[in-house]
Amino acid sequence: MKKIKSFLYLAWKACPSYIVLLVLQAVTQAVRLWLNVILPKFLVDELLGGADVRRLIIYGGLIVLNNVGMTLLEKLYRRMLEPRENYMRNAMNKKMAEKIMNLEYSYLEEPYYLDLKERAVFALTNQGAITNLVIMISDTISKGVTLAGLLVIMATLGPFMILVLAAGIGIMLLLYKSMSTAMVEVMSQIIPINRKYGYYMELETEKQHQKDIRLYNMSGMIADKVMEFSEDVCDMFDVMLKKQGRVLGGMNIVNDAIAAISYGYVGLRTISDRFGERISIGSLTMYVTSAINFTSNVLSFGTSIINTLQNLSFLEPYMEFMAIKEETREEGKIKFEGKIETLEFNNVTFTYPKAEKPVLKNVSFSIRRGEKISIVGLNGAGKSTLVKLICRMYKADSGEIKINGKSIYDYDYGSYMKGISAVFQDYRLFNFTIGENISCQDRNADNAKINRLIEEVGLGEKIASLKEGINSRFGKEYDKNGIEMSGGEGQKVAIARALYKESSMVILDEPASALDPISEAEIYEKFNSLVEDKTAIYISHRMSSSVFCDRILIIDGGCVADFDTHEHLMKKTDSLYYKLFHSQAENYKLEEA
Repeated sequence: MKKIKSFLYLAWKACPSYIVLLVLQAVTQAVRLWLNVILPKFLVDELLGGADVRRLIIYGGLIVLNNVGMTLLEKLYRRMLEPRENYMRNAMNKKMAEKIMNLEYSYLEEPYYLDLKERAVFALTNQGAITNLVIMISDTISKGVTLAGLLVIMATLGPFMILVLAAGIGIMLLLYKSMSTAMVEVMSQIIPINRKYGYYMELETEKQHQKDIRLYNMSGMIADKVMEFSEDVCDMFDVMLKKQGRVLGGMNIVNDAIAAISYGYVGLRTISDRFGERISIGSLTMYVTSAINFTSNVLSFGTSIINTLQNLSFLEPYMEFMAIKEETREEGKIKFEGKIETLEFNNVTFTYPKAEKPVLKNVSFSIRRGEKISIVGLNGAGKSTLVKLICRMYKADSGEIKINGKSIYDYDYGSYMKGISAVFQDYRLFNFTIGENISCQDRNADNAKINRLIEEVGLGEKIASLKEGINSRFGKEYDKNGIEMSGGEGQKVAIARALYKESSMVILDEPASALDPISEAEIYEKFNSLVEDKTAIYISHRMSSSVFCDRILIIDGGCVADFDTHEHLMKKTDSLYYKLFHSQAENYKLEEA
């Protein structure tokens, strides 16, 4: 029940009118059935009694009005519900997207939460669990209200029927409990298998995988995986459905027994006063109709509960994901203004969540405004981690990072981030126009500035050849006229995006990894003029980039090994920098030979 309340709270926040309409629809369906059970009693009694024409017209009219009016009302509800159903589904998807964007970045790099996110998305997109759950809850409410009304009607026969119904409901609840326990257990096993099944199904459709799949003839292997998981799911459903069949069979027996007892008891009460006051023929029709509807609605109620539990189990990853604590960005109160004059790391130590060892240990250095700094080190040394800490994606275990003499966490998050631009090695371009990818705005963009940056990063000729120029949409997924770019061209767009932002510090984490050495050299040679008076921090696996920098920060095993100019470092023949530089230089000579 607690999970259902949590889900309904989220659904209510997404679209309250949808929930209200579903409840009204459920109550309307129940009221229609009640009136169809009760009103015929008065009509039959009047026909067999006084046969007053006016009363007969009134009772007949009420029956017709009930069915016609309630039918029209239900159709109106369905018409109103359809657009709201789509809206609610999209709103819940949007809430999840907002949740992802507001989570602490550490969650997005931790395998458990990445897995949880994928399971949540799978429940929304593949299983349609949100819409199904809301509909099932509404149906359960409708059947529950109907049964409550029918129980009240049947209870008017006296304590005997109350005992019979109570015993029947008690037995059915026990059957439900055994089935519910089995379902929850099976669903907990099915959900991770479903996620794996979805992964391999997506492999067959996502374009970025097609080259490797075809080149290495992997289609058979992927199909085998899909079949393997399909068979596992089918085996689990076989167990669950057999259990469900036995339970529903038992419930049918109980229902039939209740119906038989009800019919017999009502019949005896109609022809004799031995078991109580005799009832009229009209009352006989009411009680028999109540018994028939009670038995059919009990089964429907049970099915609704089963489906509700099933969809609720599908949505458990979504509920868990939505319950994750969001990032608190109100920590800083100072609004950052002006330029970044200094950046300082003072004895900074940092360990990734659930990691055993720190990736950075007592790191200290300082950078002045306008400096061009290269960060060099072996893979895993902690170079990219420095960037993530500067961008407040993680918080240091100890030590302090300062901008202009103040802790970066003293600054308001929004104003602080306006001062920093970054291009990561796993940058992304979006299905927007080239101009929108650079400006990150859909209106009020400075097209002159965009075109200037395009020229400066070396994309002028490419963009000029496009029919729509900077208004060309990137990617063909949503626009058949969209354009594709090579990895190097895409990185130049990402660099232009970083430069477009009015920030005073630019960080480039492997900014030219998709470029050939010549193109990379061209980017670095002109970067001093591109960044103008901005502070620039470069991380590159190619040591040649360091030549264009004012100083080089050497990170070795999470510690600062050195921080000096290229010329001074090259004089230290036993240093890591000297060895790395000459090792790459030899490789380039071999390639040229």
